[in-house]
Amino acid sequence: MNTKLKIAMLCYPDMTLLDLLGPETVFSKFADIYLVWKTLEPVQTDTNLSINPNCTLADCPSDLDIVFVPGGAGTGRMMRDAEILSFIREKGRSSRYITSVCTGSLILAAAGLLTGVKATTHWSARDELGRLGAIVVKERVVFDGNRITGGGITSGIDFGLKVVATLIGEDVAKGMTLFLEYDPAPPFTSGTPEQADDEILSMLLPHLAPITDGIAAATNEVCRRNKRLLHAI
Repeated sequence: MNTKLKIAMLCYPDMTLLDLLGPETVFSKFADIYLVWKTLEPVQTDTNLSINPNCTLADCPSDLDIVFVPGGAGTGRMMRDAEILSFIREKGRSSRYITSVCTGSLILAAAGLLTGVKATTHWSARDELGRLGAIVVKERVVFDGNRITGGGITSGIDFGLKVVATLIGEDVAKGMTLFLEYDPAPPFTSGTPEQADDEILSMLLPHLAPITDGIAAATNEVCRRNKRLLHAI
């Protein structure tokens, strides 16, 4: 492939760094990547590291191959952010593929881009994704038309490799897999609620509550807004 892909990856405060970093590492060999936010000021992630955007919403190209939205603690705020939702809708109309990892799918859904679409998300947000009109699938990566969604956090590498296989070629994706030495062998088999012991799940849920409560509240607002719009028709 001679022409590089053009990919816009949304950055926002309190996003999960690994949601973006995994696929960005995969894409970076084959794409011009626009790290997009409202300004070019550093964006603080959910770690000690920040992201330096290289493109503003206003300057983002219109002829994108992929628009990508990560998840994280800031998801609920982005679900309420009219400027961000408008940007995603606009790019959704002109981009070849609309994509997300983790709770980024909730932001796509809040923008109305996953209604009736098969999609996945972090396990803690599946119910809310369903309330927003998506058909929730418990998979690491889900394709439905030009919508591609990845599950929780670490699925971002799987997502990136499958996107490369689809848009560039399977052999290229296999080569990238080898370059990354991507051969997962998790030290613990507690990576899903179905696998984890009940006490581990019970221990984790209170720590997730600030994020899940924020997403639930934002989902309620989106549902009320959609109901008002429906009644106004």
